Amino acid sequence: MGRNTRKRRSPLAVKVTAASAALALGGGGLLWANFYASAHESGHQSWGGNQTKAATAQVATITCPDVGQKLTNVPNQARTDVAGELANLDRQITEAYQRLATTRDAQARDASFVQNTILTPLQQRRQVILDRIKLEITRVGGTAPGDLDTLANCTGTPANQTAGGQNGGQNGGGQQNGGGQQQGGGQQGSAQPSAGTSQPPAGGGQQGGGQQANNGGQAGNGPAAADFVDITKVQPNVKGKPRNVRGASTGTFTTRCGVNANKNHNTDNVIVAPGVANGAHHLHDYVGNQKINAFASNDTFLQGGTSCQNKNDLSSYYWPVVRVQDGSQDFDQNSDGGGKEGNVGKILVPAQAQIKYVGSPTGKVVAMPQFLRIITGDAKTTTNGLANANAHWSCTGFENKVQLTTQYPICPQGSKVVRTFAFQSCWDGQNIDSANHRTHVAFADANGACQNGFKAIPQLTMRLVYNITPPALQNGQVKNAYAVDGFPEQLHKPATDHDDFIAITTGGLANKIANCVNRGQNCS
Repeated sequence: MGRNTRKRRSPLAVKVTAASAALALGGGGLLWANFYASAHESGHQSWGGNQTKAATAQVATITCPDVGQKLTNVPNQARTDVAGELANLDRQITEAYQRLATTRDAQARDASFVQNTILTPLQQRRQVILDRIKLEITRVGGTAPGDLDTLANCTGTPANQTAGGQNGGQNGGGQQNGGGQQQGGGQQGSAQPSAGTSQPPAGGGQQGGGQQANNGGQAGNGPAAADFVDITKVQPNVKGKPRNVRGASTGTFTTRCGVNANKNHNTDNVIVAPGVANGAHHLHDYVGNQKINAFASNDTFLQGGTSCQNKNDLSSYYWPVVRVQDGSQDFDQNSDGGGKEGNVGKILVPAQAQIKYVGSPTGKVVAMPQFLRIITGDAKTTTNGLANANAHWSCTGFENKVQLTTQYPICPQGSKVVRTFAFQSCWDGQNIDSANHRTHVAFADANGACQNGFKAIPQLTMRLVYNITPPALQNGQVKNAYAVDGFPEQLHKPATDHDDFIAITTGGLANKIANCVNRGQNCS
């Protein structure tokens, strides 16, 4: 595959409205907790400023329809070209957002500035790309969605609508499409996407009649004070897991791959943007396979080596880094995907990175196919809504009680921040990927069973633990914040957390994992 430097973000979710409360939304089982919970600037400031700043503006970010989510039936022959065009769309949004963030003075003087100078030109450029996508699909005999042209228009989103979304999910927890599994002790939990909500303490993040807001962050694009909550003040929202039926696969398989202490990073995403440099627009930690970047392929995956103790585990496990915004800077402060795109602060190495595969409460699992790709969560929930969110934030000592999706926890003294993921555990039995990188896998239903003819596979679960000095909330601002890396227009919201996986094994390891889980053993 030739080198393609076009950039794009992952096309992961449909646009919906969502709740601003601290929700523990579904989307995946959590192995280490015995529960089930449903799944920037001022003037011409540079992105990488070293002070925490409050930015006020009527338009906080740019919301564009997720074109990639619409493209569920792209012919294989056109997928590489379409992926490149989707990368162009994402690059356009990033550039438009940067212009939004660096023209606040002009916006204050001219109420039509954003529409005329940023949004209208963006719509015109997007239409050109949409026309190319239609051509690429039809030239190989495919049929492009009839409403593709309607996705050209983008809007400016007020800051009071970006804290995690409003309207949806306020009654019972923000229902999530596809469900999710929560689990404990290696036993898989229910997949019905419901959760209790817990309102955070008042204050922070909104001012000026709801039209002005503190976007926060030392690069001016988040996080804001409203993105944090004292976990000791959140009501428990974790529910129980479903019961195992006879024949359930109750085993676990642990793979030890380290915490990325060797700092294997890049801003690519080979799943959603193959051949596209900086396709993620944010930095990833990588454990497992050591040679995964935008230009890796099935032909080269097996040559990558691994950080895992089990040398037959060449799988790639990668996630966006967490940074502390205390005024410090890191190696990428002047780089694409780093400080140049609003991802600033010191990169934190996890204190622990625990990776386990678990089974199904309703029966046996089949081995994962070689080169299976799975993305869990949505990097674009700030504009897409929470339909595909699968972020779980908590603190050690609280994981069985509280899981947060739309807020970062402030942990008490002696407690550590925990990010947990549980991936889709149902596979269509045929495809290792799909055009939108979602439809070939799914979450189980409320009883933990796969639907629509999908097969249960070992569920990948991950738990990342961090030593983080608790942020302080003062006068509606946050001091020494931490945040997950993300696309700049997503404002570093907690709900944008996501995780990526490519199954790559040798020596029959995939079958060994499935057999261990099916036999009810605890293996490593």
